[in-house]
Amino acid sequence: MSTSPQTTEAPTSTTEFRDDRVLDKTLLVRGYEVVIGFETHAQLSTNSKIFSRASTAFGAEANTQACAVDLALPGTLPVMNKGAVERAIQFGLAIGAHIAPRSVFARKNYFYPDLPKGYQISQFEIPVVQGGSVEFFLDSTGTSSASSERTKKSVRLVRAHLEEDAGKSLHEDFVGQSGIDLNRAGTPLLEIVTEPDMRSSSEAVAYAKELHKIVTWIGICDGNMQEGSFRCDANVSVRKPGEKFGTRREIKNLNSFKFMQQAIDYEVRWQIEQIEDGIAIQQATVLFNPDTGETRAMRTKEDAADYRYFPDPDLPPLCISEQWIEQTRQQMTELPRVMSARFVADYGLSEYDATQLTQSKDTAAYFEEAAKVCGQPKLVCNWVMGELSRRLNTDELTIGQSPVYAAGLAQLIARISDGTISNNAAKQVFDALWTGEGNVVDAIIEAKGLKQMSDSGELEAILDTVIAANIKSVEEYRAGNAKAFNALVGQAMKATKGKGNPAQVNELLKKKLG
Repeated sequence: MSTSPQTTEAPTSTTEFRDDRVLDKTLLVRGYEVVIGFETHAQLSTNSKIFSRASTAFGAEANTQACAVDLALPGTLPVMNKGAVERAIQFGLAIGAHIAPRSVFARKNYFYPDLPKGYQISQFEIPVVQGGSVEFFLDSTGTSSASSERTKKSVRLVRAHLEEDAGKSLHEDFVGQSGIDLNRAGTPLLEIVTEPDMRSSSEAVAYAKELHKIVTWIGICDGNMQEGSFRCDANVSVRKPGEKFGTRREIKNLNSFKFMQQAIDYEVRWQIEQIEDGIAIQQATVLFNPDTGETRAMRTKEDAADYRYFPDPDLPPLCISEQWIEQTRQQMTELPRVMSARFVADYGLSEYDATQLTQSKDTAAYFEEAAKVCGQPKLVCNWVMGELSRRLNTDELTIGQSPVYAAGLAQLIARISDGTISNNAAKQVFDALWTGEGNVVDAIIEAKGLKQMSDSGELEAILDTVIAANIKSVEEYRAGNAKAFNALVGQAMKATKGKGNPAQVNELLKKKLG
């Protein structure tokens, strides 16, 4: 194990962060550089809470899953949930981080109605996971969509620490007052903190999506943003290039990627307008209202000193042996970055294609099954990322719900590869598979009469007829007009009713025309 230095609490002022990134001037907004860091709370997938045996199940009746330990009633003591620690180790391994052999818990003191103890048990001076990074692709326009020009981005992580969740204030069902549901109190969280490495809302969303993929892939979090299992806080500031970091405002509890981008874009515009009007930015916690598309200040932002951290006297240091780490490593599923590298090595895919195919386990498994059956990995990749993805998006299906199974797509691609059908005919076969007209590729080809004409004698006879009927185009081609050749190919394909093998038609026609 490496002996990286102990890290401290995630910096609470952006001026404390390192800033060694090269400025990309194309990302400036009205002459200002946008600086974004993230804090993400991932609810760990344990059945019980981090320090008690109370259930973490979602949707139970209010205040039915908060036990005496969660409320810190006299005579109770917290006991560490081993499963929560194992999940933290898994995350550290997944991002290439240092796992602290010894970490400690602290009491973070603040007063809020949904905090039953009056403090939160968290990690401060020594977190369990230290460092690491998350990598993803952006295209030339700054989005994570497919493009001919793609840039690999990397966001450095400061830390990931274990802590307990608070309860929830209820405002909707009460007139003139609020209620409290303490079911979430004590639910295990992994708080994941980045360096301020992101320079646009698109980068921030791409990072959040990649992080979401990682925690769901390794199974430490279900990633349900609507239920609060994956909650993102974006720390946003702006500055003139070369100046020190500006004052940040933290946008809390962003629960969808769409709202995340809208909130950051609005906050950036608002901060720039404030600065240009001569108004200093005040450090604050803000909320985003998706109905108005605006952020509003909720409270001034506390610094670490305001929480009066001190070591929790009821919890001993958390000690993690090298043996435990290695045992966890051996039990983990193949990581997306490892699988992506294997797809590049084994199937000859580009790094981008391999990354796209490993966005989910189901997609990766679908691709690999089809590629092994037909032996055409690049064609499988093109169909999975192209026609199959388009149909799934249109019909709002997951790949696990696809009417076209991996074996069926493999059969289809095999018939394209051996020249039995053309690409256009293949789309008709795919349509038939998708709509349930049949489930055997060869039977569909036969029933629809889609088999390509590959008999050279038959094709030559048709080409002779086409040449005789299009003497002008022949003369133009022989005079150097390349377009005339395409016209002849078109006539030939028409004469074969689209069943001629295009490559064979081209080859034979060129031979006949000299």
